[in-house]
Amino acid sequence: MEDRIERIKQHLHAHNYKLTPQREATVRVLLEHQDDHLSAEDVYLLVKEKAPEIGLATVYRTLELLNDLNIIHKLNFGDGVARYEFRAEGAERHHHHLICVQCGAVDEIMEDLLKNVEHKVEKDFNFKILDHRLIFHGICHRCQEQEDNQPLPEAKQAETNINR
Repeated sequence: MEDRIERIKQHLHAHNYKLTPQREATVRVLLEHQDDHLSAEDVYLLVKEKAPEIGLATVYRTLELLNDLNIIHKLNFGDGVARYEFRAEGAERHHHHLICVQCGAVDEIMEDLLKNVEHKVEKDFNFKILDHRLIFHGICHRCQEQEDNQPLPEAKQAETNINR
């Protein structure tokens, strides 16, 4: 984690910003919860535990700065809440997400599934693509397994027995 923080500090300095204690606290929370896709409010509550003096506006400004500098991504999964995650170091493109409409789980696809589509769009439409986002909405494997293991309601069970 310390190496990543040092690289972020260097990135900030290269753009004439400092890694203030408030920014560092925000970065640490994001690093500690990398897989959670935290909202600004989530980040704020976790940062507040480390730095009680920090304000919500400071966390918002820090998240926007980190997003503007391409250190993190601001994501919208269609629920009206902006969420944040680190940009993978050295990655050319953003990764993809699977959103479960039942439990709200967010899973990630790390491989780039759209290379051929990007090439076709750039060629056919003379459009230089800088990045893309792909989000699939559906039912995750955990919810599907849970549904498969649920006993059928009595009416459905009777209907199933009649049809046999």
